[in-house]
Amino acid sequence: MEDLTGRRLVVVTGASSGIGLAAAIDLARRGDQVVLVGRDPSRLRSAADELREASGERPEVFRADFAVLDDVRQLAEQLRAAYDRIDVLANNAGAIVLQPVTTVDGFELSIQANHLAPFLLGNLLADRVRRMVVTASGAHRSGALDPDDFNAPLRRYRPMSAYGTSKQANILFTAEAARRWPAVASYCFHPGVVRTRFGSESRLIAAGMRLLPLRGPVKGAQTLVWLANQHQSRLLDGGYYFDCRPRRPLRKAADPQLAARLWTASAAAVGLPA
Repeated sequence: MEDLTGRRLVVVTGASSGIGLAAAIDLARRGDQVVLVGRDPSRLRSAADELREASGERPEVFRADFAVLDDVRQLAEQLRAAYDRIDVLANNAGAIVLQPVTTVDGFELSIQANHLAPFLLGNLLADRVRRMVVTASGAHRSGALDPDDFNAPLRRYRPMSAYGTSKQANILFTAEAARRWPAVASYCFHPGVVRTRFGSESRLIAAGMRLLPLRGPVKGAQTLVWLANQHQSRLLDGGYYFDCRPRRPLRKAADPQLAARLWTASAAAVGLPA
C-alpha cells in the first residue's frame, strides 16, 4: 500500500505505553502516518484508541513479542507486505528483566529483546527504511558486553548490568548501521529516567525510582521525536543523543572494532549473513 498523500510512514515498536506511545501520539499529531507495534494485544488496542482520540486517525497495529525471533521475522514480512517504504523506524521496544531468563531462541532475555530482536528487524527492513532511531540508555555505562558470549549475564545475573549490556549493544549497533547502511540515517538516544511501567513489577526498582528525578513519557519521548524530524544535515549519523543534543557514550560503546564484532556475532546469532 503505497502512501500517496505525501505523509511520512513511521513504525514505532514498544508503542503500547510509555515513551513509545507518547512519541507515536506526537508524531501522529504532526501529520505522520503511525504504525504501532507491541507485544500485548489488549494494550495495543488501548494505545490505538488513545492515539485515535489524540490525532483523529486510528493507526495500524502489529503484534510481535521480541522474546521470540520468529515473531520478529513474521513482523518484518507483514510490514514489507503492507508498506513500500518506512520513513522512520523507531526501534524503541525494550525491557528490564529482573530474573535470569533464557528465551525460546536460547539467549538471555535482555540481550534478545533489547538488541538481537531490533537488530534482526532493522536488517530485514533496511532496504525499506530511510531513518532509524534506536532507544538506548545512559545505563549502558553499567554494561559488560562480550559479543562472543551473549549469555554471559546468566551466570551471575544482575538486572541492571544485563540491561546496561543490552544498551551498550544498542549504541554500537546504531554506529555500525550508519557505517554499513549509508542510505539509512541512524541515530540513538537516552530518554532519561522515565516514569513508565518499565520495571514496575519490582518493588525494589519501583522504590528506587521514586527517589530519582523522573520525567514523564512525553519528556522522555522528546528526543526520539526530535531525531525523527531534524534535517539529516544537522545530525551526526550514528550519533548518541540526550535531550536533543549529541553526547559522548562510554568509550567502550564508541569502539568501532567492538561494533564490527558485535554486528558479526549478532548476524550469526539471528541467522543472517554477516
